[in-house]
Amino acid sequence: MGPETLIHALLERAAEGSDPQVGYRFLDQAERPTFLDLPTIAERARRAAGALRALGVGSGDVVALILPTHPTFFDAWFGCQMLGAIPVALYPPVRLGRLDEYVTKTAAMLRVSGSCMIVTEARIRRLLGQVVERQHVRLGVIDADKLATGPRIEPVAIGADDVQMLQFSSGTTVDPKPVALTHRQTLANARAITDVILAADPLGGDERAAGVSWLPLYHDMGLIGCVFPAILAPGALTLIPPELFLAKPASWLRAISTYRGTISPAPNFAFALCAERVRDEDVAGLDLSTWSLALNGAEPVSPAVCRAFSDRFAKVGFRPDAILPVYGMSEMALAVTFAATGRGVRTRKLDPDALARGTAEVLDDASRPCVELATVGRPLPGYAIAIRDPSRADLPERVIGRIWASGPSRMSGYRDRAEQPFDGAWLDTGDLGFLDDGELYITGRAKDLLVIRGRNHAPQDVEAAVDAVPGVRTGCAAAVADLDADGEHLLVFVEVREPHDGQADACANAIRARVGVSPDLVLLLDPGTLPRTSSGKIRRGETLTRWKTGTLTPPEDVTTMMLAGAFARSALGFVRVAWRTR
Repeated sequence: MGPETLIHALLERAAEGSDPQVGYRFLDQAERPTFLDLPTIAERARRAAGALRALGVGSGDVVALILPTHPTFFDAWFGCQMLGAIPVALYPPVRLGRLDEYVTKTAAMLRVSGSCMIVTEARIRRLLGQVVERQHVRLGVIDADKLATGPRIEPVAIGADDVQMLQFSSGTTVDPKPVALTHRQTLANARAITDVILAADPLGGDERAAGVSWLPLYHDMGLIGCVFPAILAPGALTLIPPELFLAKPASWLRAISTYRGTISPAPNFAFALCAERVRDEDVAGLDLSTWSLALNGAEPVSPAVCRAFSDRFAKVGFRPDAILPVYGMSEMALAVTFAATGRGVRTRKLDPDALARGTAEVLDDASRPCVELATVGRPLPGYAIAIRDPSRADLPERVIGRIWASGPSRMSGYRDRAEQPFDGAWLDTGDLGFLDDGELYITGRAKDLLVIRGRNHAPQDVEAAVDAVPGVRTGCAAAVADLDADGEHLLVFVEVREPHDGQADACANAIRARVGVSPDLVLLLDPGTLPRTSSGKIRRGETLTRWKTGTLTPPEDVTTMMLAGAFARSALGFVRVAWRTR
């Protein structure tokens, strides 16, 4: 049966002793490693728990962690859990040109999660004054470095059905909501993921499976999909700062090559970023032949991007059959379906007219315009998927409907909501898709569906059409339908590097050729203008709202004067908080 909680699993593994192949390797901005084995992780957590208890944190308290990918995140995370406290990882202020937006959203997340404390680091703390001025945290803001000096304590009694953590939904179509997950639920999902990894990744001999991840630790794929399995199936997990990957995508590939990574997940945009921006000299001498599981999830999987990535890095040993489309969501902890391992990306080329009518018809004529979708596979063992119509009746295969999911990791509920998206054991995912031969294909988000002149269109099909237009930033478009007295109009917002005459027309032509619909308006935007979730997904509805209210503007230029002003406002916020609480 195994340990009931993640803390018990960590302590069991730590008791087995130190192993140089088991633990977490943290890379800094210069890609220099710091390795912590599991006994060290557990010992640091005991001291962090003691420090948190001395600061007033008790069982059931929610503690917000606003930390980078660093050992101190693990101190705070596992230290909270040893106390029976509930950690929630929030994203740091990474988009400095959007600090006002960050302050508003972070204060809201602190409020709805009920956080009593923020654990952070000195650099981030300098920008949090306005956040805590807007939302009081009872026990204040603590530097994570101070947790190392706490008295060593043993974990309190915790059970499988105690709430282990909160994580926020992505907030693609609505504001992020706090998802409450128990130890039983997160372990069920982590074990299901681990079973797939172990079954598909047998290396033999003394060499263990090895993970590599640049995913943020506030993201479910980074935390539940990478950190947790590295405890359940001991091996080495190499962690790359997300900001390093975004600045230097080749750092991800170098880490896989250097540390013989066998499994590494990422959203689709990361594969596109590498295919486009990594130079030949960046990969010279690398060996990606050990990478047997390249999980692609968290956003729509593009077959074209998968092919481009495979073609680009085949010369350094990457195998196309390593790419593994997956599907999941925060409300199910993380994973729901996995494609079959070892066969690569399997797709269906579908009639766009039939898709617009709500059915999936496979095209035999390769010359006809089509929509190509990748399967995200079958449910994990113990999980189930159903496709339902609005009355919640099950639909036959190849008919598009709403995706419902069930399984042992379904969330307990949103922490701040009376209404929950449940039907018995089933969760309404909010996604649309269909089944074909028992495998799931995703067609989009229900709330994002475009209904243009009585026909349904997936926004990602419209957005993908403009990626090939010269000057367009790949993956930086938002297609929305705007309803007025004259009916629905298709608006397409496109970020471009340098706008020029004819670019909007080129985008419109590309959309007509691929999707068969003419946009009513194509708007060219400066880089960084489109609003995004903390995990980088574009918020289409928010894009339309901002455009209609005149607030769809590019981020503020990050200058020395701008940062000085931000630090000053934050410092003043801390002063006001201190004055109020005297």
